[in-house]
Amino acid sequence: MTTDEAISNAVKEFEKVIAHLKEEFSRLQIGRASPGLVEGANVEMYGVTQPLKNIANVSIPDARSILIQPWDKSAIVHIEKAIISMGTGLNPTSDGICVRVPIPPLTEERRVDLTKHVKRLAEDARISVRTARQDALGTFKKLKTDDEITEDDLFSADKTLQVKVDEANAKIDEVTVAKEKDVMTV
Repeated sequence: MTTDEAISNAVKEFEKVIAHLKEEFSRLQIGRASPGLVEGANVEMYGVTQPLKNIANVSIPDARSILIQPWDKSAIVHIEKAIISMGTGLNPTSDGICVRVPIPPLTEERRVDLTKHVKRLAEDARISVRTARQDALGTFKKLKTDDEITEDDLFSADKTLQVKVDEANAKIDEVTVAKEKDVMTV
């Protein structure tokens, strides 16, 4: 492996971390309906656990509710249980044909809690970026130990990697600030 390949692998890992962070942010309840709030619910049916989006159509009829139309009407009870067990505080109701999930408005206290959670998720992402950086640095040092690269190559690769780490951290900060603003907007 070359230093360029190690940097490339680290950058791919950074991109995965940022994509995961965005996915986690999309699941946060911020007072508006979003399919991401319930699509990841694991529904136990026929002895198999599967994501909600695999067994039902999820739509947003208005900004304050989610409509779930299962393809199999017997899944309604299982869908309700799965949404309740997610621990998001959402209370689904059914009419025998579909499941409706009203989205309650957020209180100021809940907004502050969500902001803290956003910051925790962002810090977890930064830790993942640092871990990927450490892996790449380990590769550089191994290449140097094996005399495959020079001291100057090691320094140059380290500098290039740090630029990529700084870019990834800036992107994490940008996404986090946008989400915090979104959460605190009434």
